[in-house]
Amino acid sequence: MLLKIYRALFINTLFFYLLGGIIVLFGFSYFFPSMYFVTWGLLVSLVVATVVDCIILFSQKNALFARRSTPERFSNGDENEISIQLQNNYPFKVSFQIIDEIPFQFQERNFLLKETLGANKQKNIKYALTPFTRGEYEFGGLNIFISSPLGLIGKKYIFSSNSTVATYPSFLQINKYDFLAFSNNLSQIGLKKLRRIGNAMEFEQIKEYVQGENIRNINWKATAKKNALMINQFQDEKSQPVYCFIDKGRTMKMPFNQLSLLDYAINSTLILSNIILKKQDKVGMLTFSNTIENRIAADRKGSQMNQIMESLYNVQTDFKESDFNRLYMEVKYKINQRSLILLYTNFETLEGLYRQLPYLKAIAKMHMLIVVFFENTELNQFVKTKVNTTPEIFDQTIAQKFIYEKKLIIRELKKYGIHSLLSKPENLTVDSINKYLEMKARGLI
Repeated sequence: MLLKIYRALFINTLFFYLLGGIIVLFGFSYFFPSMYFVTWGLLVSLVVATVVDCIILFSQKNALFARRSTPERFSNGDENEISIQLQNNYPFKVSFQIIDEIPFQFQERNFLLKETLGANKQKNIKYALTPFTRGEYEFGGLNIFISSPLGLIGKKYIFSSNSTVATYPSFLQINKYDFLAFSNNLSQIGLKKLRRIGNAMEFEQIKEYVQGENIRNINWKATAKKNALMINQFQDEKSQPVYCFIDKGRTMKMPFNQLSLLDYAINSTLILSNIILKKQDKVGMLTFSNTIENRIAADRKGSQMNQIMESLYNVQTDFKESDFNRLYMEVKYKINQRSLILLYTNFETLEGLYRQLPYLKAIAKMHMLIVVFFENTELNQFVKTKVNTTPEIFDQTIAQKFIYEKKLIIRELKKYGIHSLLSKPENLTVDSINKYLEMKARGLI
């Protein structure tokens, strides 16, 4: 049915094209009678060239092959590469206009790629898409318009390559952090090397003493049995449980750079979980608003990362008030071993903190709690701008008040022994990793 419609449109277009040419040429010959034969010659040449162009474009079957290749899944907030493979089976060079029906979420209304391809040649065309919401993205047809070197008419090809791609939290960043860790270039992304403080070590084995080792670790009983100096060897403590709690209440819907605070927290949780497992610790998570969801117990099994990613895939804010009392009950009865808890939430005012402070204090008595919340970068930029009118001065004063309240929130949490992390949304992942490594270096977990 669609093929018949396209043929009808082509015939109608060609008819009006030739009719317009005839009218123009006859009008020209009417005003310039001496050019009568020249006009007819041009008209005949136009018709012949059009027919020839039509024949060479439409006579050959399977003259063009095209295929769109998409990743198995998109990484949220990152550039994802799409490739289009073209193969020209015509015996001449052709020009392409490619209109790919990309998912509506990108709101790209003027997508057009122009290319040329020689006879019997292949080409791979690439472009990038950056999603900003998790979920499913559906591609439509791949429309390709070609024209011969004459360029009088065009032929349309439609390749029905409808496909759906799921968008997951930013897993591409995991590979980036793994690569930098392997190459010892973590300072490029702001990760700090921290000196270990204290003695957060666990026993590994008894071995023979080697000159230069700490004599305070000599095991005298083993020395007496072996009749040789034996020493206790220690290693960094492992298998410590670390949990990431993600608040998905209405305060986490605030957008910054096209991503919501919830998306920043999800991306940070995914990458931090990978780092925690690399450090041989256990990692778990949950999300909450008025209910507790997506519970994953702390573990270090091989499938833990995949389980966390699948749980984070469909997490959406429900615009409800977060119930910290329910969160406290969950922690009290479900997490029995002392753990490090990173709580991703957002407090804009002291009043908002005071409502939840009793529950935070109760959690901090049982576990090492870090409250992670966000700087309002737009307010920071607004405060730095020059203002002239009285209303603008009032607005800037209020913005400064909100910024100052963030500092008061940190001070209030510190008063009750609760650790905090105030981070810009775009720096959240690096700041969270640094905080985890700091707590581990200080032997607090």
